[in-house]
Formats: sequence, structure tokens, C-alpha cells
Amino acid sequence: MYEPIRAKSVHTMADPGDFPHRSREEELDIQLAGHLAALLAVTDELRALAPDPALDSAAERLAAQVARLRGGPPVRSAVAAAIHEPHLYALHQRAHALAGRALVVAASRADTGAAILAAQRMEAHARATELVGA
Repeated sequence: MYEPIRAKSVHTMADPGDFPHRSREEELDIQLAGHLAALLAVTDELRALAPDPALDSAAERLAAQVARLRGGPPVRSAVAAAIHEPHLYALHQRAHALAGRALVVAASRADTGAAILAAQRMEAHARATELVGA
């Protein structure tokens, strides 16, 4: 009288092996690479507005860390400055916040090199914020 069910029910739980999972370490690598890449972008903006050999060195170190985490060189922007000429103070504040986020993730994944770089960038941007804001 009734036709037998030939397909799985839509209410059946999915098999855990049906979709890829990332480990916690892989997720932290992705987060850290993202924070460092964002910090690199802001650093490049600052370099365009106020060239400084210290920022050049920091940009190269950041690019090396991003390349290590992503397995390839980061995409770099060649944009000289935003249309509305962003204020250096705001850029340094943004860079300080990004470095802080990178520091938290680097400490969480026990990446000493990235943590040291992030802490150094936080310190440098805090000093720059004080100088520019004064």
C-alpha cells in the first residue's frame, strides 16, 4: 500500500565526516595572518603619508610573518593615500589596535616571533600616537 522510503530523511543528522574541519591551530593561524595583514596594510598607508625607515623595516617583518603563516607572499597595496588624507593620529591608533589583536592571537597560539613583533608594533604606534597627538 505504501511505497518504501528510498532516500535519507532530511531530519537525519549529517555525518561529521561530510565536511572539512579545521583544527584550533589552523583557525588561529588564519586569524593571526589576517590581523598581521591588516596591520601591514595600515603600515603601508603610514609609509605613504610619512616615509620612515622604521616603518619600512616593520613592513618587511610583517610581510615575512604573513608569508610564513599563509604560505605565500601577502598582497600589498600600492595606494599612496586615501582620498580624504587620513590623519596620522587615527592611523596610528588603528595600527595599535590591530597590533594588540595580533598579540592576543599570537600569545594564544604560542607564536613567540609574531608576539614579539606585535608587541613592538604596539609600542611604536603608542609612541607615535603621543608624538602626533601632541
